[in-house]
Amino acid sequence: MSLDAQTQAWLQGVADSGLPPLNEMPVADARATYKAVVAQCGLLPEEVVQVVDTTAPGPQGDIPVRIYTPKGSGAFPVLVYFHGGGWVIGDPDVVDGPCTLLANRAHAVVVSVDYRKAPENPFPAAVEDAVAATRWVARHAAELNIDSDRIAVGGDSAGGNLAAVTALTLRDEGGPKLIGQVLLYPATDCSRDTVSARENGEGYFLTTALLDWFGDHYQADPDDWRASPIKAADHSGLPPALVVTAEYDPLRDEGEAYAEKLRAAGVPVQATRYDGQIHAFAANLAGAIDFGRAALEDIGDHLRTAFRLGWTPRLWE
Repeated sequence: MSLDAQTQAWLQGVADSGLPPLNEMPVADARATYKAVVAQCGLLPEEVVQVVDTTAPGPQGDIPVRIYTPKGSGAFPVLVYFHGGGWVIGDPDVVDGPCTLLANRAHAVVVSVDYRKAPENPFPAAVEDAVAATRWVARHAAELNIDSDRIAVGGDSAGGNLAAVTALTLRDEGGPKLIGQVLLYPATDCSRDTVSARENGEGYFLTTALLDWFGDHYQADPDDWRASPIKAADHSGLPPALVVTAEYDPLRDEGEAYAEKLRAAGVPVQATRYDGQIHAFAANLAGAIDFGRAALEDIGDHLRTAFRLGWTPRLWE
């Protein structure tokens, strides 16, 4: 379908603003600009019972985490969430609204992880922190009022990449066992040799130049499965996955290819493409784009059902 009218209007507004592309800014300025854009266009936070900022021990120091607890009594299921931003920009603030919505709709605790970012901390620092934070959540289940048998991971863009890599790592390195993974327009193949990367690399906010800028700072080998989880040798035995993609996203094809890779390995998968949408439409732009909020509502409803039924295969029938 054609580009959604609200999305087109938002893109035109960015063009009319005169702001230079993020990849033409110093890293500190790109981070500040990204936060300002999300503050203006992102989803406003909903009320939850409690929001706590604390830290989890990591391989190179403490990892900041933000914990959202919904109404009700536990033990709650939990979603460990990794924000997007190309492993360079972003923090829990840019997904504050979505995390509150997901906590309320899924009736789950959400733990948002502020992993180390490049260029100060290049690959694989973000991966190490994502895995360490997820293990910390499992170890502190009683303290967090969560059910350690109902842990899922999720994230958007680079955060979706970290969620997928965390699921692979925990499967191979002693757990904890995950019950599901939620991947919003994930980066799964850093080689980016796809039709969508060629067709959507200009004019839709996430550009080829910005992707290259992220990659240059992250310094990951595209053939390393910890950077490109689609290149892992084995995808069997992974937790069921919900994969969300956007029609006008350069990452669309690699996200959908990862869903097919999981499905071929016997992993239950639900893949949903939002036509007329661009990268970041849900996690960062849902205050300006109605389809973004609708996608988050869909994800929250899916999570609530999946947590209640144990992510059984019938969810994907």
